[in-house]
Amino acid sequence: MRSIIYLVIGVFFGIVLFKSEAASWFRIYEMFQFGSFHMYGIIGSAVGLGIIIIQFIKRKNIKSFYNEEIHIPPKERSFSRYMFGGIIFGLGWALAGACPGPMFVLLGAGYLPIFIVIISAILGTFLYGVIKDKLPH
Repeated sequence: MRSIIYLVIGVFFGIVLFKSEAASWFRIYEMFQFGSFHMYGIIGSAVGLGIIIIQFIKRKNIKSFYNEEIHIPPKERSFSRYMFGGIIFGLGWALAGACPGPMFVLLGAGYLPIFIVIISAILGTFLYGVIKDKLPH
């Protein structure tokens, strides 16, 4: 039953991303050229809403829909790991024209060349898993 609920939520989220043009290559290109506020508004409102919801969950000890405790582990404080990771993520996003969520939205919308990007992202994630112990974290 959980899988069906997650699938329905994912499909709904994909429709919202597609209709808001958050999965549009043109909008992403426009954002990286600082030509429009559209994507910054979407990302900024998502970050702001996420902060508010996470703080609400932590302060009110909210439980999940299945009455399980929600545990959010603290993040390690490190400037370099987030800076380098963000730069790599941003370069990949700019080159591919999509970040991980919209990649699947674009595939679902029928843009088949994005399948190459998805395979490359999966391969990159696998390679990171192989060499992560050798990297300076």
